[in-house]
Order: sequence, then structure tokens, then C-alpha cells
Amino acid sequence: MRAADRDREAAVVRLAAALGEGRIDFAEFDRRSGAVAAAGTVGDLALLTADLPVPAEAAVAERRRRELKEWLAEWRHWLGGAVIMTGIWAVQSIRDGALADYWPAVPLGIWAAVLIAVAIWPSEDD
Repeated sequence: MRAADRDREAAVVRLAAALGEGRIDFAEFDRRSGAVAAAGTVGDLALLTADLPVPAEAAVAERRRRELKEWLAEWRHWLGGAVIMTGIWAVQSIRDGALADYWPAVPLGIWAAVLIAVAIWPSEDD
């Protein structure tokens, strides 16, 4: 896949982190950053940083981004459940000829409270 400017910037940031940690010297940083500018594909960029560990901040940021994505996916499931349960409630109300108590409020409320609690209380990894 062709490398974008964003990919090149990420590679230079990773090289700068390695320079700051003392994993590479300035001459190697200069050589590799020149190669980053000339890289045409993402694979070329990966070769330039393959021997460097991922900076700790980047690993934490990636984990938090993944957790947020999973949390938002759970809210999409909640919304799907809300649509289904509300549909069942509506059909039940139409069948009975009168508005029934909105029973989906209880399971949806409990489900939402759990999702909010997950966001408020930190995990053991933090």
C-alpha cells in the first residue's frame, strides 16, 4: 500500500522517540529519516522502524483507543436492543389496544448503568 504523509510522520515520530531514548544516534536518525522521506510504501516504512520497540506512550494510547472503540460498539448494541425492545412494546400496546407500561426502561436502564460504570471506574491496568 502506498505511504501517506501521515504514515511518514508517524515513522519520524517513532524514530525521534528512539533517538530520545538513546536507542539510535543522531547519524542513524538522520539516515533513517531521509529514507522515510523517500519511502513509497507502508512496507518500506515498516522496515525502517521494525527493530525499534513501540514507545510506551504509543502502546498506552493504542490500548485506550481500542477500549474506547469497544465501548462505543457496546453502545451501538444497546441502541439495537432499545429499538428491538421498543418495537416489541409497541406491537404489544397495539395488540392490547392501549399503551402498556414502557417495560423496556428497566433492562435498558440497567444496561446503560453498566456501560456508564465501565467508563467511570478505571480498569486494573490503569
